[in-house]
Amino acid sequence: MNQTLSLNLKDLENGIRAQIVQMPLGESRRRLEALGLREGKIIEKISGMPFHGPITIIVDGRQIAIGWRISSRVMVVPVKENCHGN
Repeated sequence: MNQTLSLNLKDLENGIRAQIVQMPLGESRRRLEALGLREGKIIEKISGMPFHGPITIIVDGRQIAIGWRISSRVMVVPVKENCHGN
């Protein structure tokens, strides 16, 4: 996978699906993993609140919110939809 096209989760546009390619280390990583986030996982960004508010995403059919700071350390690559919209 070409990580030169990666961007921070916080910078992903709303409504776009992406694959996680890199996550922070340490306690931040453990918290994200407890929410079901891992490298290779496909997520969809639902919204980002202004003024460094939380980012809302869908992962494994569940809607979760994560903090702006931690979302700035999650790197993603947008994925293209297949012909069935999945």
